[in-house]
Amino acid sequence: MTNIKGKTILITGGTGSFGHELLRTILDQDFKEVRIFSRDELKQEHMRIELNNPRVKFYIGDVRERNSVDQAMKGVDLVFHAAALKQVPSCEFFPMQAVMTNIFGSHNVVESAIAHKAESVVCLGTDKAAYPINAMGMTKALMEKVAQAACRGLKETDTRVCTVRYGNVMCSRGSVIPLFIKQIKERKPITVTEPTMTRFLLPLPEAIKLVLFAFKHGRQGDLFIRKSPACTVGDLAEALKQLFKSDVPVKPIGIRHGEKIYETLVTVEELRRAEDMGNYYRVRMDGRDLNYNKYFTEGDKKEILLEDYTSHNTERLNVKQVKDLLLKLPEVTAELKA
Repeated sequence: MTNIKGKTILITGGTGSFGHELLRTILDQDFKEVRIFSRDELKQEHMRIELNNPRVKFYIGDVRERNSVDQAMKGVDLVFHAAALKQVPSCEFFPMQAVMTNIFGSHNVVESAIAHKAESVVCLGTDKAAYPINAMGMTKALMEKVAQAACRGLKETDTRVCTVRYGNVMCSRGSVIPLFIKQIKERKPITVTEPTMTRFLLPLPEAIKLVLFAFKHGRQGDLFIRKSPACTVGDLAEALKQLFKSDVPVKPIGIRHGEKIYETLVTVEELRRAEDMGNYYRVRMDGRDLNYNKYFTEGDKKEILLEDYTSHNTERLNVKQVKDLLLKLPEVTAELKA
């Protein structure tokens, strides 16, 4: 756990799955204040009633609107930037909305944190930012670039800006796991896009650990990635069927707009400058400047034989292993008891 004693913490998009889990993780710590920043007043009200904690404050606003960000940022030490549009199909149909939130909104948060001299900012990313083929991934990839561009004018003693990237968070908003469970309980076919499609599997507490690790170890412009196992969508559906003792059929419905057969967490280019930190990769910011002349005559002579780190070549979980991982999720165990 990074040292948060006496700190004021801002969580953008704080009413989502990440904000709830982060608060659960740190509520017994000796922080000064946590500020939940989002545009959803109903979710804020539910969260306020649920927590009933005077150290948790709620700010209505939108990352797209710089003034509302500035209002929440005053006196903040640590910033968790989780606000984003994350649904692949909706971003495909409304790409400018994704641009406004994921790119311009992220720029507002980073620049506001720097202007208010916050200690650290960690921006939450996604595996879809590596070789992006959809609007959501493209905008999150540019979020990473926006954060790194801000770092180039900062010293290590200034506001420290880092990004993290992880794969599918199990049982978070938009996860297929709650959908599959609902279909099983309603005795409906489990609708999978493509059974051979692979996805990284990351329990939400592991995503929290990644972000806290980035706060503790991050340098300007660093990108941190959590190594994760993966499984096929077909095996995930089968694991849930076995857990719930169901015989409902699995119905392939075809790949949705903007989806990939597999996801990439770290590209070859990133691996060449990555530091292996055990459970994590630290990818240093590309430190080159705009003086390109030297690169015409000076190249990298090292021939590095690497391949992308993907959900196809990472550790592949079988059905039993997926079941064991699912049983560690409180959302799944609660459904099994219901």
